[in-house]
Amino acid sequence: MMSEGYAWIATQGLSTLLDPVKDMESMQGVLGLRPYIPSSKKLEHFKLRWIKSADKPDGSTGGSNLFGLWAYDTVWAIAMAVERAGIENSSFLKSNTSKSRVDIAALGTFEMGAKLLDTLINTTFEGLSGNFHLVNGQLEPSAFEIFNVIGTSERVIGYWTKEKELLSELNDNNGRATNNLKNPIWPGNTIDQPRKLKIGVPVREGFTEFIKVVENKNKTTQVSGFCYDMFHAVLQVLEFPLPYEFVPFHDGSFDELLHKIEKQEFDTAVGDTTIVANRSTFVDFTLPYSESGVSMLVLVKDDERKNFWIFLKPLSWDLWLTTGAAFIFTGLVVWVLEHRINTEFRGPPQHQIGTIFWFSFSTLVFAHRERVVNNLSRFVLIIWVFVVLILTQSYTASLTSMLTVQRLQPSFTDVKDIQKNGYFVGYQTNSFVKDLLTKKLNFNETRLKNYTTSEDYHDALSNGEVAAIFDEIPYIKIFLASYCSRYMMVGPTYRTDGFGFAFPLGSPLVPYISRAILKVTEDKEKMENIEKALGNQATCEGQGPTTLSSDSLSVYSFGGLFIIAGIASMSSLLIYVFNFVCFHRPELNNHDPERSFWSKIIDLMKHFDQRDPSLHPFMKRSESRVHPEASPEGNGASPDTDDMQNHSRDSNEGADTVGSYEEEAHSSVGNDASIGAPNAS
Repeated sequence: MMSEGYAWIATQGLSTLLDPVKDMESMQGVLGLRPYIPSSKKLEHFKLRWIKSADKPDGSTGGSNLFGLWAYDTVWAIAMAVERAGIENSSFLKSNTSKSRVDIAALGTFEMGAKLLDTLINTTFEGLSGNFHLVNGQLEPSAFEIFNVIGTSERVIGYWTKEKELLSELNDNNGRATNNLKNPIWPGNTIDQPRKLKIGVPVREGFTEFIKVVENKNKTTQVSGFCYDMFHAVLQVLEFPLPYEFVPFHDGSFDELLHKIEKQEFDTAVGDTTIVANRSTFVDFTLPYSESGVSMLVLVKDDERKNFWIFLKPLSWDLWLTTGAAFIFTGLVVWVLEHRINTEFRGPPQHQIGTIFWFSFSTLVFAHRERVVNNLSRFVLIIWVFVVLILTQSYTASLTSMLTVQRLQPSFTDVKDIQKNGYFVGYQTNSFVKDLLTKKLNFNETRLKNYTTSEDYHDALSNGEVAAIFDEIPYIKIFLASYCSRYMMVGPTYRTDGFGFAFPLGSPLVPYISRAILKVTEDKEKMENIEKALGNQATCEGQGPTTLSSDSLSVYSFGGLFIIAGIASMSSLLIYVFNFVCFHRPELNNHDPERSFWSKIIDLMKHFDQRDPSLHPFMKRSESRVHPEASPEGNGASPDTDDMQNHSRDSNEGADTVGSYEEEAHSSVGNDASIGAPNAS
């Protein structure tokens, strides 16, 4: 880096230690700044004596540098102060704080120290290094000299003083005569000034709110946009000037632009360059100056209130199917529990099947009129009615919300749904998002399409070319500022570190630029002015990268209810089956113990299909209840007699319907007649 195109400036500490003989070869073209030491006969005599005493035939002054001259003058100043203070005899006050001989606190204190210090501060004289005068306890040089290392010597090209700043000569009274300064010779033995910082800026068609490059006919480059404004504000905060020039970068990805920095074709890159891990292996990034994250942009669905089948939307398909299966299962369980003891659950097969469906689904609106007499059936029904009540209330609330509230619904909310259905997705041209989609989200590259501008995004989504577009949040916000009512940002946010400025690995400018970025981003007023380049994004402030779930209620929301109802039904059914098998087991074994297992099962089914002969009287009375009808005028029969006759007729009709159960039905009629006989007497 000592070749042409570079500049080196040595500060005071290094400049005063340079040996003009030993170090010139490696310091060619270096500019140095050090305190000015005026020439005097006293100084020349001292250097001659020093050379003779040091026995250095090469003529080098060795230790007679600025620090050595200051030390020499300091000794003379102390001696003069002691003499002026009139100190002849003095002692040191020793402290007894420590017995250690190497403890600094054990050193003695000079009795006349305060008087000597006051005298030393007021001591002034002309020393080897110039006028010796302490200001606030510090030796303040009157001027600084600027020198240039050329060959084996140093060439003074100017001076700097606090009063007149840059001067070509110290006796120059014009002041600020910078034009009269001698031209330095830079590394590479050239008088041409070192080149400016070469900054690569990407030339792009879309999203020019971030960086816009205009190449004029006079071969000048005009850059604007959010990233440029941020870079310009950072340079204003720096404590040193940083000359630069912009070089447009055409037809390439951001990774290719950053590789140009690695190859030293560019010194830095200014633009909407995102900080990602793989890029940090060949360039150094500053701290980010923008928000970060990659999200998904999707089309907004039409208003659900216009949907012909909106009444199905409150429940998801899995919940509809689960609810239907639960209705049928509950009806089947109640039929099993009531079949042998309740005539309303008996009859021809088609009648019993209809009863199962009618009874179970009528509980949805609590319209079931069949009486249940088994306690197990009542237990099952109580639990099931509770489940139905919650389901109907939830359905009503969800449907009401859909019909009364107009909401923007995204067409997709889950990345897995897009992958499962094989839809196309889009990304921004030359963006790292392509690698994110293929390597982290496992999208097939054949299902990806690239787009450049906001208009391209709009056309692709509205025409159905892609189901979603993945991009960084700053770009999505720019897009939504123009198309807010038709699109939404949904799904999870995939973290990135935002935009940053790129420099070569190990660049000393990175920490300075990063600290300047912090100062700018913490200045609210300054950031508001910079962000004006992004336009007004307030129209979509309510939209963010929040995951939106479906409005349909899922089976997971009611899983606990279905489990409780299922346990109640299954336990009741198992208890009933266990009691039934235990009751008929001796009878089956007595008929023919050698029969096969399936024969016994068939006999059990036949017993199950028969009416239970051991009914308690209250069950019979509950089945024999009738509803009396008004007798015609002029009929002399009593109401009780009509009631008995009507009931007998109904019983006979029921017996005719049963068919194969004729004998049991006549028995039931006889019982009913005996109950109603006293009233007819």
